[in-house]
Amino acid sequence: MKLYYSPAACSLSPHIVAVEAGIALELTRVNIGKTPHTTASGAEFSTVNPNGYVPVLELDDGTLLTEGPAIVQYLADLKPDSGLAPAAGTLARTRLQSWLNFIATELHKVFSPWLFHAEYGAQVHAIARGRLAERLGFVDRHLAAGGPFLMGESFTAADAYLFTVVNWSTFVDVDLSGFANLRAYMERVGARPAVREAMKAEGLKVPA
Repeated sequence: MKLYYSPAACSLSPHIVAVEAGIALELTRVNIGKTPHTTASGAEFSTVNPNGYVPVLELDDGTLLTEGPAIVQYLADLKPDSGLAPAAGTLARTRLQSWLNFIATELHKVFSPWLFHAEYGAQVHAIARGRLAERLGFVDRHLAAGGPFLMGESFTAADAYLFTVVNWSTFVDVDLSGFANLRAYMERVGARPAVREAMKAEGLKVPA
């Protein structure tokens, strides 16, 4: 299988899940910093995903899967013994999907695009930061009551996604100092060997 990724983008989440599950992936880097987006070979990425964003998972038969929350579940289901996703049809699986949707809509789409574009202006940035503070506070309280991971004692695909998104705080100066449980969580997840391996493979700075 092949993962189309961009370093530190949301594609890091399925990359982490794959390493955690012991699934070998061929990595194809996408340059999302230029328009049109291109792959490392110079091909236009729009021929792979017309929407123009990562991640895309290409299966061995050529089937293309898009959308990170769907991809991480697909990968986790390939290795059910990994514990990265509860069995389909269970209440626990629905809770996992609830977290994936929360991260996608309430965190991911507040960080990006709003805080990654200076041209949106100070007012938009202030609104986005206020919304993030509310949502990160919710996560912080949840971790205090039900951690050490989002689903309790076990690391799941939702943790790979949350770590990836919250790690963007370092790029857009989102202050996490008021969220002690979340900061401890980021340190805990960042210390996992699979997380460090995925980050190193993407050329990212690995947490100390």
